[in-house]
Amino acid sequence: MSEAGGATPAEAARAALAQATTPDLFRAFLVMGLSGFGGVLPFARRALVERHGWLTDADFTETLALCQSLPGPNIVNMSIVVGGRARGWRGSLAAVIGLIGAPFLILIVLGFAYGRFGGLPLVERAIEGVAAAAAGLVVATAARMAEPLVRNRFLAATPFIVLAFVGVGVLRFPLIYVILVLAPLSVAAAWRRPA
Repeated sequence: MSEAGGATPAEAARAALAQATTPDLFRAFLVMGLSGFGGVLPFARRALVERHGWLTDADFTETLALCQSLPGPNIVNMSIVVGGRARGWRGSLAAVIGLIGAPFLILIVLGFAYGRFGGLPLVERAIEGVAAAAAGLVVATAARMAEPLVRNRFLAATPFIVLAFVGVGVLRFPLIYVILVLAPLSVAAAWRRPA
């Protein structure tokens, strides 16, 4: 399906990312880092897919899958990949500094504050409330990421989404074991089924 002007969504996203400057990358990832302190993924998806149009839904999911397979924090890996696609190593550096610079400084200040006031009941209740909201954001993002997979490759994707949820979320198996079992099976299933 093509967009206005005849470009497909993937072509439009590539063009938008190619126009992103190093300061654009820094600002976008700075806003993500400050908005999603403690859980950036929902904000990253919204910024990269919906706001800036630098990635499509499918590209975001595929890039995140790549970033999850690499060592290090997923969203930091994402900033390196997206920044690198746009502006090479300078883009990667700008995106990473934007993402982690300000939150790092805020974390230092909050660490001192928590050391001083963390035992207060009001602070404990506030942290519980923030944790509940963060869990809701993660569930909403997971649903948004799963939607194109389920819509486009229902039989190849849905059983693995359900098995991963049951394995990790219900049966409490270690994530690494679930990945080691399901990843090769899901890759094989994707190769067997036409796109």
